[in-house]
Amino acid sequence: MPLPFLRAALLLAASLPFMAAAAPLSLDTALQLAVERSEAARASRAGVLSATEAARTASQLTDPVLRVGVDNLPFTGPDRFSTTRDSMTMKRIGISQEWLSADKRAVREAAANAATARETTMAGASIAATRLQTALAYADAFYAGQMLTLTTLMEHHAHEELEASRARLSSAAGSSQEVLSLTGAKGSSEDESADARQQQNAARLALQRWVGVMPEALAPIPAEPPLSEEAYVARHPSVVAMQREIEVATQAAAVAGANRKPNWTWEVAYGQRTGYSDMVSFGVSIPLQVSPGERQDRETASKLALVDKAEAELAEARRAATAEYLTLRSDAGRLQQRIERYRVSVVIPAGQRTAAATAAYRSNQAPLATLFEARHAEVEVQRKLLTLQRELARSQLQLAFRPLTDEVAP
Repeated sequence: MPLPFLRAALLLAASLPFMAAAAPLSLDTALQLAVERSEAARASRAGVLSATEAARTASQLTDPVLRVGVDNLPFTGPDRFSTTRDSMTMKRIGISQEWLSADKRAVREAAANAATARETTMAGASIAATRLQTALAYADAFYAGQMLTLTTLMEHHAHEELEASRARLSSAAGSSQEVLSLTGAKGSSEDESADARQQQNAARLALQRWVGVMPEALAPIPAEPPLSEEAYVARHPSVVAMQREIEVATQAAAVAGANRKPNWTWEVAYGQRTGYSDMVSFGVSIPLQVSPGERQDRETASKLALVDKAEAELAEARRAATAEYLTLRSDAGRLQQRIERYRVSVVIPAGQRTAAATAAYRSNQAPLATLFEARHAEVEVQRKLLTLQRELARSQLQLAFRPLTDEVAP
């Protein structure tokens, strides 16, 4: 490779880390960083793992019970505590097992799977909440930076105009009143820049809480496709969570209903006697439900009442999600209209006023203070436009990131 090309390649390779460091942070990268470092998301994933492991044991039989003992051990007399002198004394070893029918095990497995699905939904909701809060913090930090850019520009204009007024005063073309007026305007612009810088720092710290790094620059917020009302409500975290609660409550009621039939326990034991025949014992234990209407049936009714409760809460969650969607869409639509109307009726005339004031000042037909007022008014107009755009971005981000999507699967 020729030496000039080698030097260029080495220079490019050496500059890559600095180029990467200077690259602005994008919203997608911020969301990814926030999810990766979210402790709430990690806790939710641990909950899913716990429920999954518990579900794997739901369909299994309980562990068998080993039974070891001595029957009819003499307690008094010359043979007391002897296991070999009395013919009734018997060393016994046995095993017992509680038996669950296949239907009962299937019902318990379904209940455990419903609990796992609920934990999965909770994990997704936690990740979605992290992404939403990160997106809102990103929007605040981005527009705070844009606001600082405007106030810094105004401060620069004020400094230039003050220096120009001082030069005019020294040449007897200006007045001390103009200098004093622009001096106060410069101080006001510096204070506005300091306030904007403080707000930007607070917004960047709020974003750092989610992404873990202090971004030097932020990329513009990309447009997110809006969801329909039906999709928004169907994917809303509270709605999906209540649907999972209904499934859990329904399966719990099914388990309670299955308990209407008791579990049998069988037992086999081997007894050893000294000098006599060994013995084998076997038996079955059957719980007697002496009052199922007062116990098992009431437990089932209790679980069914929880199903009704979850269904009512689901209906309420859907109403709340619908109202939330309509409010956000209405806000976004009205803000979009306000921005378009404000840009046409206020922003463009403000720019034209500044251009006219600049031309008049250059032709000595207007004082310097008039130019400053026009520039200041244009900056204020731009600041209000940024405020409207920030509110619009927040509404759009809530519409895009509050519902559960495939990207928030744990």
